[in-house]
Amino acid sequence: MVTGAGSGIGRALADALAGHGARLAIADWDRSGLEETARLIETAGGEVLASRVDVSDRAAVAAFAREVVARFGVVHQVYNNAGIAGGGTTVAHTGYEAFERVLGVNLWGVIHGTKEFLPHLIASGDGHVVNVSSLNGFLAQPGLAPYVTSKFGVRGFTEALRTEMLAEGLPVAVTVVHPGGVRTNIARSAYGPGGADIPAEHLERVRVYEERLFRTPAEEAARLILAAVARKRGRVLIAQAAAVDRLVRLFPESYPRLVVTWGRRLFGSW
Repeated sequence: MVTGAGSGIGRALADALAGHGARLAIADWDRSGLEETARLIETAGGEVLASRVDVSDRAAVAAFAREVVARFGVVHQVYNNAGIAGGGTTVAHTGYEAFERVLGVNLWGVIHGTKEFLPHLIASGDGHVVNVSSLNGFLAQPGLAPYVTSKFGVRGFTEALRTEMLAEGLPVAVTVVHPGGVRTNIARSAYGPGGADIPAEHLERVRVYEERLFRTPAEEAARLILAAVARKRGRVLIAQAAAVDRLVRLFPESYPRLVVTWGRRLFGSW
């Protein structure tokens, strides 16, 4: 099962899994993107169940889990990948609704997907949960508080789950993924479909992200994730995430100052 399969890493994961012969259950809020991914899989001869799901809605995810089990009878792997960007301003000026929206998808979506599918993963005898966090799951940046909060939460939730599976000796591997600059539309989509509502003052920031920072193809990210799943690794760092992880570990107290300096050099402001 793959959420956020309508584009980016989610689509690349679904396509790669189908290439390995997996039967797919895919979900996304974007109906057109979801249908396009389903067509790609079916054209290649794969079997796929595609459902439009709002992962922030617990009842919707529970219904999707029942649908998947009714169709396939078993679930071996779950990829909680769906996520949205959010922020663009300071904590003081970000409304509660922005926090609720981003946490609803990015954190609660992961919690819902994990809890609703976990009994079936355990029953399979060889389950695997893969939750996608971010480079911002261990590094904070100004102006991204809702997103950063959600991705730190995904990391903590996933690592807690892993300790529990190990402590209880249950047959479920757990992996947290921290992508760095992967080529997706997440920066643009933060401002509405297709980035239609990007404020003029944020256009340059989005351009820098897309042209200078988001360089790793989604297909390469999917390849690295599936290679880690095959080895049952607990943590995957993609692109700049590996270097940033070292920076944070080396300078846990002072890295925020480095982040602000870097932002000013790259964007002309923080």
